[in-house]
Amino acid sequence: MDVELQVLGSALRAVAEEMGAVLIRSAFSSNIKERRDCSTALFDEAGRMIAQAEHIPVHLGAMPEAVAAVRERDPAPGEIYVVNDPFTGGTHLPDITLVSRTEAGFAVSRAHHADVGGMEPASLPAESTTIYQEGLVIPPIRLSEELLTLFVANMRNPDERRGDLRAQIAAQRLAERRIAELCERRGRARVVSAMDALFDYSERSVRAAIAQLPDGRYEASDRLEPAEGELEIRVAVTVAGDEIDVDFGGTSAQHEGNLNCPLSVTRSASYFVVRVLTVPDLPASGGAYAPVTVRAEPGSLLNALPPAAVVAGNTETSSRIVDTLFRALGRAAPVPAQGQGTMNNVTLGNRRFTYYETIGGGQGACPDRDGQSAVHVAMSNALNTPVEALELSYPIRVLRYGVRAGSGGAGLFQGGDGVIRELQALEPCRLSILSERRALAPQGVEGGRPGASGLNFLNGEELPAKVTRSLEAGDVVRIESPGGGGFGRPLAERSLEA
Repeated sequence: MDVELQVLGSALRAVAEEMGAVLIRSAFSSNIKERRDCSTALFDEAGRMIAQAEHIPVHLGAMPEAVAAVRERDPAPGEIYVVNDPFTGGTHLPDITLVSRTEAGFAVSRAHHADVGGMEPASLPAESTTIYQEGLVIPPIRLSEELLTLFVANMRNPDERRGDLRAQIAAQRLAERRIAELCERRGRARVVSAMDALFDYSERSVRAAIAQLPDGRYEASDRLEPAEGELEIRVAVTVAGDEIDVDFGGTSAQHEGNLNCPLSVTRSASYFVVRVLTVPDLPASGGAYAPVTVRAEPGSLLNALPPAAVVAGNTETSSRIVDTLFRALGRAAPVPAQGQGTMNNVTLGNRRFTYYETIGGGQGACPDRDGQSAVHVAMSNALNTPVEALELSYPIRVLRYGVRAGSGGAGLFQGGDGVIRELQALEPCRLSILSERRALAPQGVEGGRPGASGLNFLNGEELPAKVTRSLEAGDVVRIESPGGGGFGRPLAERSLEA
């Protein structure tokens, strides 16, 4: 990469990062301003991702489909389009995406809003069976003040929702100004040419890395934990030259619950794994995805059709896709043991407030080091909510927050430990938990031991992986998140055999 291209690439990435900083610092809800559950990126005129901030993997890999849906409406300069429909470029309904034109393409922000309506506060119901129960569905449409008013009137805590949407609008306007300044300083033709070159550079780099993998077909399967029955993910990954084909044929059909994925989320999880195993330090752009083809049967769990419920597909099923792909590609390249494999979604709310968080856990051990403890794993790159921020903003008290010592799987390298989080409701509200890895523990590799399964409790009574309940003031919710699997046989076992 020549010097000018490096300079322009850094400038574009800086704009994406500054968009994220504006959104985070301007937001009202703790989910965005504290947990940073949001993502920002820049696209070229053709709708190709060129630069992104280091935010949430499941958001970023699915953004191109949202931009494609908006481009079909031919937005004019100055217009902002909004979309959250999972079947038209979204992920799940709480993730609201804004798209606007810049002088050299498009700016995009996606943020998880703490409520978008629906049958339960915080819009993550454990028992939804159709998307209409999960909140307000927004197809790609031009945003106006009247439309914004209509949106927040259908959401809980409308002042907070309005504030978060205005923070996203501020990020869009910032990007429009910065790209205009860059084009004035460097010339629009050079900026556009640099975008093409950055996309091509990412594609060449990933293709070269794929070419180093042994050609072959690699298969794996894993299971999810629905409230009833069994759901299986099957994948066959074919590596041929400098391309990868990911085929989820044989995966379970879409079900009556909410673990279904739109194809955009399935693609996003697949792109994440390929990038991790090829050129993880490459500045991200859509070129990294070009060598990857992802297929899933329409009407299946990983390519659900409307009006399927999908709210947990974005968080829980995406995590399991990652686990399954790592298991398959572990026959072609060194891969880490399974991490916690869940985002441990917890929501509390009533008419007055809505609170949402995901809780970190154990990362799987790597071939050369222990897994990290108490971190968000794989498709989530959010932060844990600081205790002070949570207690200041909501009628919730944090009774305990610490590492779940010993929950990581044993091995030559130890899996990371999970988290223990105890929350006490200070007024009556509704609780929803969407979690995984409660029955099926994260697995180790190369003889490493599994991490501990997760546990959910209400006042000491164990709860299912997915549950919605009413809480009274004083009730205590306890989440023990899973540990990561270990890598390699523990030294103690090797010593005994010797």
